[in-house]
Amino acid sequence: MKKNRGVMLQLFTAFTTMPMSIFAAEEFHDIAPPVDYSLIPPWLIFVGVFVSLTVIGLLAWFIARALRRPAPIQSPRDRALAILEQMRPEIEKLDPYRFSIRVSDILRRYVTEQFKLPVTRQTSVEFLAGVRRSSPFSEDEKLLLEDFLNRCDLIKFARYEATSSDSQLLLDEAFRFVEGGQLATV
Repeated sequence: MKKNRGVMLQLFTAFTTMPMSIFAAEEFHDIAPPVDYSLIPPWLIFVGVFVSLTVIGLLAWFIARALRRPAPIQSPRDRALAILEQMRPEIEKLDPYRFSIRVSDILRRYVTEQFKLPVTRQTSVEFLAGVRRSSPFSEDEKLLLEDFLNRCDLIKFARYEATSSDSQLLLDEAFRFVEGGQLATV
């Protein structure tokens, strides 16, 4: 037992004389990876950002659309007057045949839009017969329209040798009709 005592004593002295750093090193563990402590999953963050940007984009689009002023809608009368005014310089440039067709088309479109009459699908004779029976036109307007359409038909179908003064007369009659004027005495 003496021998055991000696070994034990040697172990005890060796154990007590050991440096303390060996014991301290054994207490520490390896470095652990970072811990994800977020309560919101990453995919939910991406969806939230996408929805937020979409809502912001839609709001910006609606605001821009609301701030844009709508173009004022021209009445058929204003539109016809503007187009007839554009025809003034064309009196000298176009031959009377083409000019009469254009002015007639402008007036027919005006009557169709303003009064909802099927002028573009009828001949002048059919339209004038319908106007005589019942129409929204006054007697002066009926006479002016009849004179205008007869002049146009004379130029277009009878191949009347018209001049630029005839074109000017057609344009003036179209203006008077659209403006609601009286028949001019020539």
